[in-house]
Amino acid sequence: MKRALAVLLAAGAAVGLASSSMTGADAAAVRRIPGTSCTAFPADNVWHSDISALPVHGRSAAWLSNMSPRSRLHPDFGPSYGEQSVPYGIPVTVVGKSHRKVKVRFGYADESDRVRYPLGKDTNVEGGQWRSGDRHTIVVDAKRCKLYETWATRKTAQGWRAGSGAVWDLRSNALRPAGWTSADAAGLPILPGLLRYDEVKAGRVDHAIRFTTDVTDRRFVWPARHQAGSVNDQSYPPMGARFRLQADFEVDGLRADTRTVLRAMQTYGLILADNGSPWYFQGTADNHWPEALLDELKSIPASAFEAVDASSLRVAANSGQAR
Repeated sequence: MKRALAVLLAAGAAVGLASSSMTGADAAAVRRIPGTSCTAFPADNVWHSDISALPVHGRSAAWLSNMSPRSRLHPDFGPSYGEQSVPYGIPVTVVGKSHRKVKVRFGYADESDRVRYPLGKDTNVEGGQWRSGDRHTIVVDAKRCKLYETWATRKTAQGWRAGSGAVWDLRSNALRPAGWTSADAAGLPILPGLLRYDEVKAGRVDHAIRFTTDVTDRRFVWPARHQAGSVNDQSYPPMGARFRLQADFEVDGLRADTRTVLRAMQTYGLILADNGSPWYFQGTADNHWPEALLDELKSIPASAFEAVDASSLRVAANSGQAR
């Protein structure tokens, strides 16, 4: 699925700290999801793992050769342009514990969490609530720190429908059952892999970023739980593969916010989470994203990345906790 992205809460735009002066309390505040006291999973979760010292994966060169190696990064988020009235991105909606929950009928019901979801007229949907496309929703219950995600979401005369849906406890490292999808092809949560405007503005991104490529192997590697590949060929990357920007890539001379994003890519890297256009990486959409930042990110070559072997981080097969 190609990812276009939508609007995060305006509360995220208020943070304006410099990373050089950030205290521990400030850093914890940046990690919080705007409008909540919740973080996107515990600090020891694999999304927050420093991978800068991990070994290069043995199949790195082969994978990169099959991922449009002459491409450049493409930030798949930003202000609204043309006919789309909302910013590009996957929106985040924060609700209280009293929000009404509705039954959702899923296309992939056997691999979806069949509980009631807090969806309604106030739910931000990717691309706009009544539009076509991937129509992801991300809803955070601010009181319970519970995450609800759906894909291909729509309201019909018969009620709410979606392609698939998944629910996570943001305070837990538990993964989905092996083989299960989520609102993402890799069976992973979307929220922790989205680049947020507030954290970039604050100068601190402490997590991996989700991205896509067009052809993947019919396998998945931890922490992914599901594959959506089109080839049985291990020279193509599997879902869950992790990549990082090479340490010697020169970032000096670029904008401060560009350096923040690229240093996160060197430290925490990218996680292959879905099928889509090669080297499209995702973030929350917000009209505050500067076009100059997006333009600089579009200049970064795919050839500056390498795949890493993240297997040593795994503590347990069914947990996202990382060493």
